[in-house]
Amino acid sequence: MSDLVTGDAVVLGLRPARLPSRALAIALDLFVYLTGYLIISIGLTLATASLDPAAQAAVAVGSFLLVLVGAPIAVETLSHGRSLGKLACGLRVVRDDGGPIRFRHALVRGAMGVVELLGTFGAIACIASLISARGRRLGDVFAGALVVRERVPGARVMPVPPPPPWLAGRFSGLDLSAVPDGLWLAVRQYLTRMNQLDPQVGAAMAVRLADDLVARTGAPAPAGVPAAAFLMAVVHERQSRDAARAFGPGPGAAPAYAPPGAPAMPAAGTSPAWGHPGPAPTPAPVPLTAPAPAPAVMPVPPAPPVPPRPATGFAPPA
Repeated sequence: MSDLVTGDAVVLGLRPARLPSRALAIALDLFVYLTGYLIISIGLTLATASLDPAAQAAVAVGSFLLVLVGAPIAVETLSHGRSLGKLACGLRVVRDDGGPIRFRHALVRGAMGVVELLGTFGAIACIASLISARGRRLGDVFAGALVVRERVPGARVMPVPPPPPWLAGRFSGLDLSAVPDGLWLAVRQYLTRMNQLDPQVGAAMAVRLADDLVARTGAPAPAGVPAAAFLMAVVHERQSRDAARAFGPGPGAAPAYAPPGAPAMPAAGTSPAWGHPGPAPTPAPVPLTAPAPAPAVMPVPPAPPVPPRPATGFAPPA
């Protein structure tokens, strides 16, 4: 990974492309460009057969610069650093700060590519890419560009193993508010990789993490429960609480944790004093009151008649 820092002090974790993938992308691009140059050269040769040799040489040089130099520059500029070969290999040309390249970057890379790739058959580009820490050739260095990999395989997230059935719901009253996120992350990483560790090392790590959890929660360690099973049950309890907080408790779910001293809500159909089943209290009847009479509507007196205005002799336009 290459840690590039942008102007906003943001660290970009980019993976620079190495020589094999870049060589394959350049080979595909050169195959396409040389095929197009060959077809265009044959067509121009037939079209300029009646011209003198100097004119034919000028047309050949112009077609060479247009196809093998101008076409790569135009393609990288319009596609923001993704030619046909780079698209097939999952590569892209970006600036040193991680932004898309522009015409000047593509122009410098294309001009240097004539010497590096065509003039020396890629020898200078291979040597420069092997020496560079980020796999850059001379054209990338002078242009301030970098070829990175776009298709990076994502890390596989391993699920946390479920706790034993006899521990399900046993820690529903445990206070987990004082456990920091760093400890949760350490416990999760241990549980997802405990089968890959040495048994003795894994057991020692489980005991240490369980002791840290017990110290944070303030509850004594359960007797007869292995440390790894205790960690699984506590992580499962936290995930259940997060899911209930996000999506609501499902049917038959255990009640959420309540801090000590908080009054418990009695269940429906139980007595609030003892919690034994009993008849539900009947709500007191609400007395019905007669509706208030509507206010009387006062009649509005008619407006006085408007006297006719005297004629002024003005006639509105038609």
